[in-house]
Amino acid sequence: MPRYRLLLEYNGGPYQGWQRLPGIPTVQGALEEAAAKLDGAAVEVHGAGRTDSGVHATGQVAHMDLQTDRGTKVADAMNFHLRPHSIAVLKAEKVDENFHARFSATERHYRFIIINRRAHLTLDEGQAWRISSRLDADKMHAAAQTLVGTHDFTTFRDTDCQA
Repeated sequence: MPRYRLLLEYNGGPYQGWQRLPGIPTVQGALEEAAAKLDGAAVEVHGAGRTDSGVHATGQVAHMDLQTDRGTKVADAMNFHLRPHSIAVLKAEKVDENFHARFSATERHYRFIIINRRAHLTLDEGQAWRISSRLDADKMHAAAQTLVGTHDFTTFRDTDCQA
């Protein structure tokens, strides 16, 4: 079975997060539905991570195994079957069967945008957080320094989580 690494972009607004949930719109669910139409069989899509409800992505990595080698047309074919979803496959490439989107990941980047103004957002609506009161950038920077580095966030996950 050929394995494909997918580079994804999506507007998470319409979705209840990444992880497939029955009867609920999710990013993984939409991708698997599109892949099944492409491959003619059920396909499981694995993501490098799971985004929460409403979270967008500009470089999410995923992988999937197809029954048939689709060559260089996988991204175009997936994008055709993803319409009208707000999900795009920016790139698809065949990879070794040992590649795993989650376990092969070496880093992750997150970007949070705060727009500090009184006027409501127009162009950035749904992409940024508007704070109308004055912010103290120096204090924010000092506080953010505690987030720099490697941290263990195990206490923030469910006790039954296998991650």
